[in-house]
Amino acid sequence: MPSASTLHAPARAPAHDEARAPAASVPWHVLAVLFASTSVIVGVLWDISWHQSIGRDTFWSYPHMAMYLGGVVSGVACGWHVLHTSFAGTAQDKAGAVSFWKYFHGSLGAWVCIWGAIAMLTSAPFDDWWHNAYGLDVKILSPPHAVLAAGILAIQLGAMLMVLSLQNRHGDARAYRWMYAYAAGLVLLNLGTMISEYTWRWAQHGMQFYQVVAGVIPIVLVAPAVAGRLRWPATAAAASYTGVLLALTFILPLFPAEPRLAPVRYAIDRMMPPQFPLLLIVPALALDLALRRWGDRKRGWMLAGVLGLAFVAAFFIAQWPFANVLNGLATRETILSQHLRPYMIGEGILSRGEFWNAASGMEIVRGLGIAAVLAILSTRAGLAWGGFMAKVKR
Repeated sequence: MPSASTLHAPARAPAHDEARAPAASVPWHVLAVLFASTSVIVGVLWDISWHQSIGRDTFWSYPHMAMYLGGVVSGVACGWHVLHTSFAGTAQDKAGAVSFWKYFHGSLGAWVCIWGAIAMLTSAPFDDWWHNAYGLDVKILSPPHAVLAAGILAIQLGAMLMVLSLQNRHGDARAYRWMYAYAAGLVLLNLGTMISEYTWRWAQHGMQFYQVVAGVIPIVLVAPAVAGRLRWPATAAAASYTGVLLALTFILPLFPAEPRLAPVRYAIDRMMPPQFPLLLIVPALALDLALRRWGDRKRGWMLAGVLGLAFVAAFFIAQWPFANVLNGLATRETILSQHLRPYMIGEGILSRGEFWNAASGMEIVRGLGIAAVLAILSTRAGLAWGGFMAKVKR
């Protein structure tokens, strides 16, 4: 297996690659897919806020339309790209594409996006039937939502792969490097949303919180760090995640809301913000530093061990004290709106700024040990995934 310095692509592509594939303007279908990737995850976070502030609405609610707009835009843009490449593209275009059924040609990312769009649109009537048959969801990942989440993740992975192929073919174009970091940040945001039931601020002094984050997040920080061509690729991806969440934290509470479903235990009068971003930018910076320092000396599991331990140590040092700050903000009104809570939640730890099942002493040591093992496994997967992505040019 190549070393991390080999996987971690240099800031500038080899001269012969640049001569063979000069930088060009960004294709419109790639911009459309990046818009779709943004639209679907913003729609998901908006929909969660809608459920917490208003309750379940009709299928035609604004958040649902934002999600499915992303699915439609992605499907149409990638469908056009495949048909154009297949029937109007040059022999060189087809040679640089992935073929399907021999007659259809398109980029790898486009095929992934098309599958994601089909899954998303399939989930829509399934979700509507599910709610009519069984009522409100009590978990984020109900069966229809799992299909929807898989489709959304596919669109975001497809967007990342499409930008990645451009970055790998046009190593001198900084725009592609930043677009890739942004696309990776949206994937990070999606996975962070999927585990959000375990990452509430009141759970951030419990060991399950650190174990869930350590098992899921490193893979989507390490892979961009290996395949990205920015100077600080993991940090840039984490900054994209943080920026989108902070924007919604400020924007959503500007809109009024009124609960429409019982029981109403808290008279919220505006849209709930999403959970405050985890301080992932700190371990992301630690990963970038570790790769720059040791990436050319260690390989495989040894490098995964260094990166996994660096992730857990940096994240714990940053998030543990910051959880106290978040709980303090929950007891008073600020511009961050952390005092707001879902309308169906009465007085309790969410309003008093308390921790649930806080760990201490040896429990922390054992819990972080398990988190470290999970982080190493996740990091190892991220190294392998990043090594694959560093070679994607189709």
